[in-house]
Formats: sequence, C-alpha cells, structure tokens
Amino acid sequence: MEAFFRTHTYLVEHSTAPVRRTLMDEIDWSRRMIGIKGTRGVGKTTLLLQYAKEKFGPHDRQCLYVNMNNFYFQCRGIADFAAEFYRKGGRVLLIDQVFKQAEWCTELRRIYEEIPGLKIVFTGSSVMRLKEENPELNNIVDSYNLRGFSFREYLNLLTDNHFQPYTLDEILNNHERIVKQILPKVSPSKHFQDYLHHGFYPFFQEHRNYSENLLKTMNMMTEVDILLIKQIELKYLPKIKKLFYLLSVGRQKTPNISQLAGDIETSRATVMNYIKYLADSRLINMIYPVGQAFPKKPAKIMLHNSNLLYAIYPNKVETQESMETFFVNSLWKDHSVNQGTRANSYIIDDKLQFRICDAHQPNKPRIAPDIIQARYNTEVGKDKQIPLWLFGFLY
Repeated sequence: MEAFFRTHTYLVEHSTAPVRRTLMDEIDWSRRMIGIKGTRGVGKTTLLLQYAKEKFGPHDRQCLYVNMNNFYFQCRGIADFAAEFYRKGGRVLLIDQVFKQAEWCTELRRIYEEIPGLKIVFTGSSVMRLKEENPELNNIVDSYNLRGFSFREYLNLLTDNHFQPYTLDEILNNHERIVKQILPKVSPSKHFQDYLHHGFYPFFQEHRNYSENLLKTMNMMTEVDILLIKQIELKYLPKIKKLFYLLSVGRQKTPNISQLAGDIETSRATVMNYIKYLADSRLINMIYPVGQAFPKKPAKIMLHNSNLLYAIYPNKVETQESMETFFVNSLWKDHSVNQGTRANSYIIDDKLQFRICDAHQPNKPRIAPDIIQARYNTEVGKDKQIPLWLFGFLY
C-alpha cells in the first residue's frame, strides 16, 4: 500500500492541467460511483489527478490513485484492495483503466455494496457500454464522457485566455455579440487550421511527432480497446484495421456494406458490428437520416475528428471535408446530428438545418431562408450566417 501512496504523491505533485476541462464542473462529485469514459489520449488520467490535487492535495491519504496496468492487480482483486484502503482511512479511490482488471464490474459492485463509505471514480474506454452491457452497474454508477479539446479549450491554452462555453441557443441568437467579445482578445482564424490539424488530443503539447503519436494511439484503440473489451480474437484485427482504412478513404460516401464485406472477407452483419465498434471507440461517426439509427446502414461515415483526417492522408485532406468533420464533432457532444436533405448539410436536434459553406465561395448557391449557414474563412457573421469556428465554443 505504501508503494501506491508514494506513486500517488509523485503523480499528483507533478500533474499539470493548463486548461481546466469543462467536465470537471459537470461531474456530480458527491456520487458514490463515477465512471469517466473517453478515447485514448483525451486526458482521463490527467482529469483524475487534477481532481485529487484540487480536492485533497498530494499528501492526503484519504484519496488514492491506482492504475490497473500495475501487475499487482493480476493477483489481487480491486475489491480486496479497496477494503484495505478503507480500513486505513481511505475515502476516495481513483481507478484508472478499470477494464484491465478481470471481472471489473463485479468487483465494483462488491465495493459499492460492502463499503458504503468509500467513493469510487474510475476511467474506462469509450468502447465500454457501462450500463447496457454490465447489469451489475445499473443504478449505481454515474457515467460521463471526456472528449478531446474543443477549439475553445485549445484557444484558452495557447492564448492564455479564459473564454467560457456557450450553448447552441446562445450561439444561434447572439453570435454577433459573442464574436465582438472574443475578437478583441484573439484572432480565431490564426489558430483554427492548427486546431483542425493537431488540436483535439491534448498530447499535441508533448515534444513528439504528433501525427506519429496519433497513429500509434489509433492502433491502440483497435488493438486493445476494441479487441480486449469486445473480446474479439486477435486474428480478426487485420480485418478491423482494413475496414477502418477503407471507411477513412471513402470520402464521406454512403458505405457499400456488401463491397466492404467482400474486401475484408467477412459477412455483412460482421461489417456492421465492426463499424459500430469503430464508432464506439471514437474513430468514426455514423450519420443517419432523421428517424434512423443502428443497426441500419448509415447514410454517411465520417472520421470522428479532423485530426484523424490529417494523420491518415495528410496530403489529400479536402477543406470542405475537414470543416464538416469539425462541425459534426463539435455538435455531437450534446446534440443529435443527422444527414441533411441537401449537399453539405446536417439536421441538428431533428429540426435545425445547417449548411457548411465557404464564406468566399464564388457563385454561391441560393440558400433557403430556413437554412443556417456555418461559414468558414470568416471570423464574423450576420443573422443566420454564423462563423464556423464559433461552434468550437459549445464545450
């Protein structure tokens, strides 16, 4: 136990979170069991350590951070460890990568029932379906999702500002006023393309090649998260990777499931399951017409965020594709996103119609009065013409 406390103290003392994540203030920290999901590289470990630092400090032994990567837990269940920690005065146990522990959901249920005075905060992969696939956790866990940096968080980090997020209604109704408050402090257009290229994952701050690091992370998502959590045999990994690449270079077209099944030599049903796993791992987004959902075939498949575009085919990224990917990813957190009835358009929350367009586009097509334009290559907007970058302030 002492070794774990020493590690905890070191990690909390040396943890740095230059941008306070919005999720820190959205979580109800009074709950007894909290699950934080998210894809690799978005900062789940940093969030746990920041919570420990803010609420307890590095030396308060009521709080302890442990990582299930430690081989110690291959021989000892987390429930027994939690009981010992509680007997020694522990009150909050932070468990990183909980899915690495065998029978982790059963172990968490044991802790919840047997140690009512202990709070558990754990992290897991975005692939995990905490309640749907783990009935032991029904009604006892509050689940949250940590995303990569929003454009707002990225700007705050680089420019030392403290811009606050806005709701979609606030942006729609007051975007001209909001922009006037932002522009005197920063020029979003100077940073927007960099964000699209490398701003979503916090590890862009590390002194390593970002694209290579992202490719490594993407491989880990398939090799560990999908295979381990979905219990897929290793021999099927090349099929999943090949499918992901084929979807990535499909340029937002409606996927031909039969063709994909032939390409990776499997059944249509298996292709659809693999597509769902890739979406759960936050590698792709499936776009459906209003009223449709999985297991039906999506109308369009997009990469989850624009950084993935540049990592996979950096010399072939089309501006329109990158801008639409940014828009969909920004709206996805708190809103439903569906295929629009026109080219380059999307329906948000089953009612709002948006078109992603270039503010400098020559021969601009006629836009119906009910269409909201999310325009790139501009910093300002007017009426139903809203600068695209501002949707990066939704969280």
